[in-house]
Amino acid sequence: MFSKILIANRGEIACRVIRTARAMGIATVAVYSDADARSAHVKMADEAVPIGPSPAAESYLRADRIIEACKATGAEAVHPGYGFLSERASFVEALEAEGIVFIGPPASAIAAMGDKIESKRIAQAAGVNVVPGFVGEIADTAHAAKIAGEIGYPVMMKASAGGGGKGMRLAWTEQDVREGFESVKRESRNSFGDDRVFIEKFIESPRHIEIQVLGDQHGNLIHLNERECSIQRRHQKVVEEAPSPFVTPEMRARMGKQAIALARAVGYHSAGTVELIVSGADPTGESFYFLEMNTRLQVEHPVTEAVTGIDLVEQMIRVAAGEPLGFGQADVPLNGWAIETRVYAEDPYRGFLPSTGRLMRYKSPSPEGEGEAYVRVDDGVAEGGEVSLFYDPMIAKLITWAPTRDEAADLQVTALDRFEIEGPGHNIDFLSALMQHPRFRAGELTTGFIAEEYPEGFHGAPASEEQLRLIAAVVAGNASTMMARARRISGQLNGPPAVPCDWTVRMGGRDYTVTLGEGHATVDGHRIEGTCDWRPGIRLATASGNGQVLDLKVGRAGFDWLITTHGATHRARAIPARLAPLAAHMIEKTPPDLSRFLLSPMPGLLVALHVAAGDRVEAGQPLATVEAMKMENILRAQRSGTVSQVAAMVGETLAADAVILELE
Repeated sequence: MFSKILIANRGEIACRVIRTARAMGIATVAVYSDADARSAHVKMADEAVPIGPSPAAESYLRADRIIEACKATGAEAVHPGYGFLSERASFVEALEAEGIVFIGPPASAIAAMGDKIESKRIAQAAGVNVVPGFVGEIADTAHAAKIAGEIGYPVMMKASAGGGGKGMRLAWTEQDVREGFESVKRESRNSFGDDRVFIEKFIESPRHIEIQVLGDQHGNLIHLNERECSIQRRHQKVVEEAPSPFVTPEMRARMGKQAIALARAVGYHSAGTVELIVSGADPTGESFYFLEMNTRLQVEHPVTEAVTGIDLVEQMIRVAAGEPLGFGQADVPLNGWAIETRVYAEDPYRGFLPSTGRLMRYKSPSPEGEGEAYVRVDDGVAEGGEVSLFYDPMIAKLITWAPTRDEAADLQVTALDRFEIEGPGHNIDFLSALMQHPRFRAGELTTGFIAEEYPEGFHGAPASEEQLRLIAAVVAGNASTMMARARRISGQLNGPPAVPCDWTVRMGGRDYTVTLGEGHATVDGHRIEGTCDWRPGIRLATASGNGQVLDLKVGRAGFDWLITTHGATHRARAIPARLAPLAAHMIEKTPPDLSRFLLSPMPGLLVALHVAAGDRVEAGQPLATVEAMKMENILRAQRSGTVSQVAAMVGETLAADAVILELE
């Protein structure tokens, strides 16, 4: 076994590998860029080595600097995590040339599966179902449009060397192909150094199912069941679970058999994932097709660990050290249900725009539970750290396990309510809304779930009348507590309490009449028996009433209370009932009209301007492309008009809300 390994990665996956290595008695070496000098993985490792400037291309993607760090520290092996160099065959070969072990599959398997065109040819030869498409190289946009027309719309354009949802565009029409093909090529070139693109048929009502495979260097290959990863946004997975609510034991066996056949065809060992696209419109479950093979550890590997009890990182290390698997296919269990949600630095209330900045406050829900259910958090950030525009926007992964799917989802809602994140925007409300969504609970998933269920964007999870009444009671109670405290400090409380017990709470465009009593409240005539443990100075509280319990994040914005729970933030104002008629006449300020400006919705790089001053534009027309967190975002005109002036240049780094151009 190795005595020291280097982790060629950052963030939560670096921390996760370090934890397992430490449990195995193996010393660890972290590498870091300038942006990550104070990051959690640097502090956690036994040693840390700087490898360059903040951009990944100058640090985490520099194989030579990784190898230099191995030599300097005496690391015998490298775990690549996911992303960066994890699927680069040339990196494996460079390590082998220096006598350093790669904790992953052989270079030949990475090369074979890393090229999506070649991988489909291999899959076909191995008897694996493949999606109809064009597997040759595409010369230009005109050629792409011709191919797409022959395959039949809709089609998916994909970077041949891609992965992680980057370098992909769905095209429903020829215009989509002509607008998106060059963007796919640019994303591919920027992310992978390879701008080849291929096109395949897009399966409608698709489900994304993947099979985890594991093999050793002695010819043993098994699968560890499936994961469902259908809930995605822009081809980035948002929710993953194991097992799938769609897959039957017969499907699992057929999918597993094909996944093992493909892995064996390329001489695979270590952990890997065969991704399949499955037609949710086919109730037989027979319409599943090979999508790609990820020759690395997946972001969503914890859900497989939860239902099998197998530590995949440990197995990767043991396989790389030459040990045989200590179990066979018949020994792989499938216990209970696990769900993983990805907590991203993005603002779902503003179209999921990427968000960056310092984590002014960060506290994850405490890992808890055993036996019946438990919570696990994989993260690589700390309070005071920064979410940088240079890397993936993931803050943490929340994993819950329970005997049943509904119990695992319920535990997600509870744990999400206990996250505390201040600074960059985050998607916790959205994740909670997904966990509560009736369609999710029914297991009726497709990769179009988010677009189909939130066509007008996300505005918070719906709340029941019972929840709203309880929140109104909490707001009135909190306001009463604050008023009583203020009067106590000023010495005004002599004799009977002067704090009002009758309140009007304005929330969500309506007024709630609240009367407070000892251990109860009456809201719009409904009596609520319960309590709330909020007190001034705390951010998290628990409110209970009439059989329901809500974990609340409590904040203030001027005179308003911000109560966040169960996937929504409720802005409310408590007014003493006797003053409510006067408050009704208060005039709210109208924000200025900025609709004539095209503003950068996030910090990023302006990579393309599609119009010039004097051009006439129509609503929906592409105006500019901004790259942020390794993804390109096409900004479109919200209305018709003429470009009166252009305020930014291609190649310029933009701040959030920076003016790009003005329309008249």
